[in-house]
Amino acid sequence: MNTLENIPSDPTAAERKQDHIQLAFQSQVESLHLDKRFSYEPLLSAHPQEQLPETIFLGKSIQTPIWVSSMTGGTEKAFKINSNLAKACNQFGMGMGLGSCRALLESDTRLKDFDFRAIIGSHLPFYANIGIAQLEYLLKENKSDKIDQMVDRLQADGIIIHVNPLQEWLQPEGDKITVAPIQTIQQFIALTKKKIIVKEVGQGMGRESLRALLQLPIEAIEFAAHGGTNFSKLELLRGEKQKQDGYAAIAQIGHSAAEMTGFVNDLLQELGANALCKQFIVSGGVKNFLDGYYLREQLHASSVYGQASALLQYAEHSYEALEGFLYHQLEGLKLAKAFFRVK
Repeated sequence: MNTLENIPSDPTAAERKQDHIQLAFQSQVESLHLDKRFSYEPLLSAHPQEQLPETIFLGKSIQTPIWVSSMTGGTEKAFKINSNLAKACNQFGMGMGLGSCRALLESDTRLKDFDFRAIIGSHLPFYANIGIAQLEYLLKENKSDKIDQMVDRLQADGIIIHVNPLQEWLQPEGDKITVAPIQTIQQFIALTKKKIIVKEVGQGMGRESLRALLQLPIEAIEFAAHGGTNFSKLELLRGEKQKQDGYAAIAQIGHSAAEMTGFVNDLLQELGANALCKQFIVSGGVKNFLDGYYLREQLHASSVYGQASALLQYAEHSYEALEGFLYHQLEGLKLAKAFFRVK
């Protein structure tokens, strides 16, 4: 019997080979540009067949270890963006942090831009968001219960506090922070039963700020590291030319996600049982699944990786564009887990 008869035919072979000839020169790569974070092991796994294992994060089971990092709210355009993001969270099993919910503290006029629990589903993490300056003000006025009420109206799991002293300083309409943010957070913890995540807004946090946060009973820390959307630079671009020139160098101050990963690993070991927070959202400059995979493998703690602008550009366009991007992110994560070993 001729065993070749059992081999499936390849009707696209000629066309494919022609593509190979035409694209061969465009496909040349230099070893100088090798991604040296990984060891490629092509012999040790088959192509991935199954879904990624579920991850328990923030007390809930997620299918995809990607966090939709806080972005936008309070405008007509934001409704479309957040609707698409919420729908994607439900489809792919991801968690979501809203953009600043400040507009909801006094009025529900813009509630529809944030009210997405029904779309996401109760089984996935969903967090509201408030700035440290607004939190400081509410505490001074004995009105911090407004945050609890807002979280309840949104049926959110808790609140993200974004710490942004540089952004507020550079923002033309910015609020001045008069109390060290760590003290404001500690005061709020003593008054609320809501779950809390703390994040920066694009420049990350140094070792001592992380040390202080790790010892608080909060749910998670989001890096929002230098390398992604930098809200200090964003506010500079909104301001006058003289101010832009005077403060331009500030945009280069901060800490990368890789640096913060090292800080956290060292601090968790150093603090031991005094480290009360042990969950992390690795964000800031995470452009693709390889960045996310690498940083999560490097971090010695429970984590997901967060993206903002990478998702925003697709969510703003259409749901189909966002769905396609996330599908390839998920498939890429499966491929990386099978064949790439972090050095």
